[in-house]
Amino acid sequence: MQLRLHRFLPQTRAEGPGLRACIWVQGCPIRCPGCAVPWTWPEEGGEIVDAEEIARHIVTGPPVEGVTFLGGEPFAQAAALAELAGSVRRHGLSIMTFTGYTIEAIRRSQREDWRALLSVTDLLVDGPYRRALTDLSRPWVGSSNQRYHFLTERYRHLEPDLAGTPNRLEIRLTEDGEVLVNGIARTEALADWLGLDDFSLVKHGR
Repeated sequence: MQLRLHRFLPQTRAEGPGLRACIWVQGCPIRCPGCAVPWTWPEEGGEIVDAEEIARHIVTGPPVEGVTFLGGEPFAQAAALAELAGSVRRHGLSIMTFTGYTIEAIRRSQREDWRALLSVTDLLVDGPYRRALTDLSRPWVGSSNQRYHFLTERYRHLEPDLAGTPNRLEIRLTEDGEVLVNGIARTEALADWLGLDDFSLVKHGR
């Protein structure tokens, strides 16, 4: 099954619990105002990859405890991500999924692909980004309406300590001088910290 991919990061500590691989899908029908990564919205962007091939890269690549799905909107490509998740879970890896939909809307839906992705997710972060509710005090989320759902016992032990868990930010420099950023930070503060007048030089993972 094919997946429209925006970015793949084989190892990161900024996108969920522990050391993880991270997949940003391309395409988002929700398009939250103020989104940090509007370049992931167009459905015709990114590159087409085989979901099983990405799964093989993950299980044979740098050591990780799980995989995080970001966007774009992961539930717009739920079938391919559910297949990928099933493959890596057989190797003991966990799945964390972000979505701009609410868990209630996903559960009400009659879409089998949505239910399939939900069924293989250990930790779900739901809800659209709301610019008026911007809140970076909790890890991995951008606004106070977004919620954590522990769908298995894998990460339930983290729930009492989330308020004290700091966000992480990772910065990578490519050979051609491009700055690649992933994690959580205010874009204006990040540009100022990097000494950039033109924030378009920074590619933010989300």
